[in-house]
Amino acid sequence: MSGVLRRGRRLAVDVGDARIGVASCDPDGILATPVETVPGRDVPAAHRRLAALVEEYEPIEVVVGLPRSLKGGEGPAAVKVRGFAQELARTIAPVPVRLVDERMSTVTAAQGMRASGVRSKKGRAVIDQAAAVVILQSALESERASGDAPGEGVEVVI
Repeated sequence: MSGVLRRGRRLAVDVGDARIGVASCDPDGILATPVETVPGRDVPAAHRRLAALVEEYEPIEVVVGLPRSLKGGEGPAAVKVRGFAQELARTIAPVPVRLVDERMSTVTAAQGMRASGVRSKKGRAVIDQAAAVVILQSALESERASGDAPGEGVEVVI
């Protein structure tokens, strides 16, 4: 049953140490666009800002990029993102949070930005948003292809 996509806006989050890129898509899941870059060092403040964006955009779900090694393994960065996603799921419940493979999203975003002439100094602030767009597009394509929600759901542990 390919080509079936649940209707509704989604937010995607690219979690980095310093910055968190956020992207959104239209309710039909056709176009993913950058939203903003949230400062990432103050994690409670980042969660508050993301919760405000969830309130504003009213997504059917939030997809969080899970950094895996090229071989598919998970290292310290993935552990950190899983913890971040768990806390986010608690904060924004009942909106579901899903972890999706984000291998190469930042690399893909950086290549796209270089190709469009964006210089790296200026680009750092938007590279995280562009990576979130790549994550969201990948999640939408995955759902279209399989008919299933992308990635893995994050259980809300109270």
